[in-house]
Amino acid sequence: MIKSMTGFGRGENSDGIHNFNVEIKTVNHRYNDIIIKMPKHLNYLEEKIKKTIKKKINRGRVEVYVNLEYISESAVDVNVDIELAKAYKDALDEITNELQIEDDVKLSHILTFSEIVKTERKEYNEDVIWNCLSESTEAALQNVVNMRVEEGIALKNDMEIQLDKLKSMIVEIEKRAPLVVEDYRNKLKSRIDELIDKDYDLDEDRLNYEVAIFADKSDINEEVIRFKSHINQFLMSLESKDPIGRKLDFIIQEMNREINTIGSKANDLTITNYVVDIKSEVEKIREQVQNVE
Repeated sequence: MIKSMTGFGRGENSDGIHNFNVEIKTVNHRYNDIIIKMPKHLNYLEEKIKKTIKKKINRGRVEVYVNLEYISESAVDVNVDIELAKAYKDALDEITNELQIEDDVKLSHILTFSEIVKTERKEYNEDVIWNCLSESTEAALQNVVNMRVEEGIALKNDMEIQLDKLKSMIVEIEKRAPLVVEDYRNKLKSRIDELIDKDYDLDEDRLNYEVAIFADKSDINEEVIRFKSHINQFLMSLESKDPIGRKLDFIIQEMNREINTIGSKANDLTITNYVVDIKSEVEKIREQVQNVE
């Protein structure tokens, strides 16, 4: 099923100790680029998050924001070195006495020494943390995928309408192509009649030779057939369950190649006008393809 590369999802999960809130945002990108922003002490889980995302997202820039809140108790232990605090107080008292400073040693003075009060992050079971985080990640990811699928369906419908327009215009070019040679023959003969004596016996073989050369140079039958084939390939690809963004991009490039060749070979104003319109529609489709996974 066709998917867009644009999406957003949020997931939240709590296990009584941890409360995880995960937000995932995806945008266009040529490759699968995953950026994760989360508390540093959880960095060891980064690869697991990426592995989870890659199971459902094959292409696009993926930005993941992980927020963790400890809800049962503090996430850190506070340790106080009482013996060290006493030593510092005794030292401060000695200084005030020796220097005859009339000032009392206060708690605020002692707390300026960082070695006295230390905080350490509590150790938690990594599996427990991942179980909680993975559920919120999966929920956010599923919401992203749902949005990408929904937008992908809209893209598919719009591109099918534009492809129908391309079909109609290439058919008109196909109808017009045989008439181009006949028009050239008539114009060439009329021009010759204008430039030479009407009593002059025109060499039909020479005229046919010139027309044949023109017909060969302006023959666009192969390009028209290939262009129609590209349209059919594009439509079939839209029904694929696999990622098709790169394939569609290649088909669009081939469409552009064929229509440019048709425009350069046709030598006909009517066909040229159709070529301009087709190129405009192909460009619209190309812009949409840039957002397909």
